[in-house]
Amino acid sequence: MDAYRSIPLPAYVEYPPDEMVQRAARFRADMQRRRTVRQFSSRPVPRQVIEECLMAAGSAPNGANLQPWHFVAVSDAAIKRQIRTGAEKEEHEFYHGRTPKVWLDALAPLGVDEHKPFLEVAPYLIVVFAQSYGVLPDGRKIKNYYVAESVGIATGILITALHQAGLVALTHTPSPMGFLNQILKRPKNERPFLILVTGYPAEDAQVPDITKKPLQEIATFLD
Repeated sequence: MDAYRSIPLPAYVEYPPDEMVQRAARFRADMQRRRTVRQFSSRPVPRQVIEECLMAAGSAPNGANLQPWHFVAVSDAAIKRQIRTGAEKEEHEFYHGRTPKVWLDALAPLGVDEHKPFLEVAPYLIVVFAQSYGVLPDGRKIKNYYVAESVGIATGILITALHQAGLVALTHTPSPMGFLNQILKRPKNERPFLILVTGYPAEDAQVPDITKKPLQEIATFLD
């Protein structure tokens, strides 16, 4: 593979230290407003909003710049219904025999079960696929590197972008998810990573009264 041509770092902006703190604090406060939502409105979301968020996700750092991801944005009602049917089939097995009791006990306070109506109600399901290898136009395969890390970072940026746009989201991971390849006609080099349900919250949306760990529990500074 040919070496990339180097160019000067574009569009970098440096801020004074006080402004850096202020910007970081504003962003932190805004992200702390973000909540996972399971009750969605069926109000339509402009496609351009989703497109902009997906382009933001596509800017994520990734292994060897091979960009090992593909996003399928589903708004078609019939396809969403198929996805719900497939997901609820796997979720029924998850909650009724497949999963250890200790895991179910950990989920119990959230009040979740195998019923996933949000998969039909929300205006968009963004199915994130991870590509184990790429395929050139002549059919040759190119191995991708750091796939899980790259796709995870891109998904985090996508969730942040949707929040910044004024939408809410839910990460949904029925297991196994192979049915998504069949429904969405994705090739065998792609593995479903997760379903990101997104849209406006329902007017009566409720979320668990939970807190996040404080800084001293999630970070260590070695000065």
